[in-house]
Amino acid sequence: MSASTTFVNAANDDFVSRVLAVVEAIPPGHVMTYGDVAATIGLRAARAVGTVMARYGSDVTWWRVIRSGGHPPIAHEDRALKHYETESTPLKWMPDGSYRVNLRLARFRP
Repeated sequence: MSASTTFVNAANDDFVSRVLAVVEAIPPGHVMTYGDVAATIGLRAARAVGTVMARYGSDVTWWRVIRSGGHPPIAHEDRALKHYETESTPLKWMPDGSYRVNLRLARFRP
């Protein structure tokens, strides 16, 4: 492995650990958007945060990281809803039966 490859892997590992640390710091009943997490670590890399969550987020409080419109992670709406209800996360119900997290009330700003 070359020195540059080692640096890239170390940078990736650092980014992953920083993202996961921010997610773990979100208190119950609160959420952050992917962009909020990125901004907290000083970047504008919301999509990269999403990639980290997809690959490494299953062991952290993944449901506390949501899309910018308040929607839960794609394809995890039902699982996330159980967590939101348990944590009393403020929700907004839509006429079609779907829901969003009420960002005005639930957004965490470290």
